[in-house]
Amino acid sequence: MDILLVRHAQPQWDKDAVSSVDPGLTRRGVQQADLLAERMLHERVDLLLVSTARRAQETAQPVRVRQSGVPTEDRAWLHEIRMPDHWEGTPADEVNRALSEARQRPRDLWWEGMPGGESFRDFHARVTIGLTAELAGLGVERRDDGLWEVSPDVPEITMVAHAGTNSVVLGHLLGLEPEPWEWERFASDHASLTRLRSTHIADGHIFSLQGFSDVSHLPPQLVTA
Repeated sequence: MDILLVRHAQPQWDKDAVSSVDPGLTRRGVQQADLLAERMLHERVDLLLVSTARRAQETAQPVRVRQSGVPTEDRAWLHEIRMPDHWEGTPADEVNRALSEARQRPRDLWWEGMPGGESFRDFHARVTIGLTAELAGLGVERRDDGLWEVSPDVPEITMVAHAGTNSVVLGHLLGLEPEPWEWERFASDHASLTRLRSTHIADGHIFSLQGFSDVSHLPPQLVTA
């Protein structure tokens, strides 16, 4: 089975110098989403799972239109780590300064997330618990020895989500220890595709990384991070 991880297209984090915690797409992001939908016509999609965040919903919409026969489900567990609610309507330069300063925090504080927002511990648990339940319902379960049991009739899954969410999914399926800066070790571009494939090993399966942050469907002027 293949799992395609799609990062949402470029979001408009601020408008008129004011921040949004749940932004829609920029004009460039809309173009990225349309080109992504064209690319997805050449991919097998049996099940489309979409984050409940607005930027993911708007990215997935052209895919839904072009592949109207594909079962589509919204999943709250795919939502990106949640930023402080009070950032909504805050001057953008204040938010950018807070994010920049946060990068210099000690490792222990990284696990706590942004003050007033979701901690990385809670975010990681939300995503991995949701992923585990989702896959189990489709016949994919992790064994005690770290290998996976994969039913032969498992659908090909596409998830439209976020840099952080997709990074946690990658780390979990590849058997990596979590880090509170998953975004940095799996840094993907907007509207990119990352492919995981179940591979038979010994008497079970592992997930192998077949492609990461593929933006070959975008012209160079539309590639953004």
